[in-house]
Amino acid sequence: MRRITVPERPDWRQKAEAYGFPFHSAGGNVYWDETVAWSFTLREIEEAIEAPTGELEQLCLAFVEDVALKSGPAMTKLGVPEALHDFVRASWSRGDRNLYGRLDLAYDGSGPAKLLEYNADTPTSLFEASVFQWSWLEDQIAAGLLPKDADQFNSLHERLVQALEDIRGAEPFMLHCASVADSVEDRATVSYLADCARQAGHRTRELAISQIGVTADGQFTGVDDEPIDVLFKLYPWEWLFLEQFAVHLPKARTQFIEPPWKALLSTKALLPMLWEMAPNHPNLLESYFADDPRASRLADRVEKPVHSREGANIRIVRGGAEVQATTGDYGAAAIVQALAPTASFAGGHAVIGSWLVASQPAGIGIREDEGLITRDTARFVPHVIEG
Repeated sequence: MRRITVPERPDWRQKAEAYGFPFHSAGGNVYWDETVAWSFTLREIEEAIEAPTGELEQLCLAFVEDVALKSGPAMTKLGVPEALHDFVRASWSRGDRNLYGRLDLAYDGSGPAKLLEYNADTPTSLFEASVFQWSWLEDQIAAGLLPKDADQFNSLHERLVQALEDIRGAEPFMLHCASVADSVEDRATVSYLADCARQAGHRTRELAISQIGVTADGQFTGVDDEPIDVLFKLYPWEWLFLEQFAVHLPKARTQFIEPPWKALLSTKALLPMLWEMAPNHPNLLESYFADDPRASRLADRVEKPVHSREGANIRIVRGGAEVQATTGDYGAAAIVQALAPTASFAGGHAVIGSWLVASQPAGIGIREDEGLITRDTARFVPHVIEG
């Protein structure tokens, strides 16, 4: 694993706009950065990233099985209101299919990859990891800047189309795709998944979360009161559980993507529970709830709220002293996790986002930040397999 310098394509910004990637330079700062790339060997990808990703996913599914079928208190601790326990259980019991997720891993080429957290419900950076990263690889090979046999761990697009084709059988359906209206990145992610759904043979309709209504008998509806049969929602379950419409969820006739059982994985409360379930697993970091006396023995640690995004409300401690902290609106730290070494370079650190589609490893995307915390200003950089 090494960080390499690659000349950027002179027209990459125009290509990004043409591809429907408008947030390539957020707030005047470069988000997509192709002046560098991370190079891996095939063995590193297959043995150090792909295989552990699949193993961690199976561990998470076993965890859901245990919590959904046996433990009400654990479900509450994971953030599911008691009134919705049966709603989540039913989703798992009937086998509701999931679409995608992203494991954030610390890996520097030495030692096993370590799970930092699981973005199981509403992960973004999907389009750039799938389509635009592959476009970069093809262009750089064509320009002679990468070897002709260079490759990439990236089957995201093909797997997404197939998963959407399979998600409720062979019959085409109308897929409503919803996101927060004022988020450019969220809308772009939803538009990309809608395009994948159309390639899978379905019809699609995009709308804002705020446009979703409900009838007197509990049927969720979209624009013009059209019934929503299948809904892809780029809107976290923990937020939806707090909406006034949540009371209608148990009787809803809508199939949700991601399914309700994904709420059990889309919380940092998962981390200490996984450690309790599989202590000393090579791909897990020692983790505890903040009120657990064992948490104090972690001199090098990361303190996190149960829910947070884009690196908000994170505190990093080394040797008992704070070395970096971020602010935000997600509240106080509730989880304490051992600090793991990430891939480092002059002035920064990189985190690997390892993607799953229908619970199968499907590719990676890499985010770089100047500090140890991957924030909303972090850059996305491409990767290549050489050798």
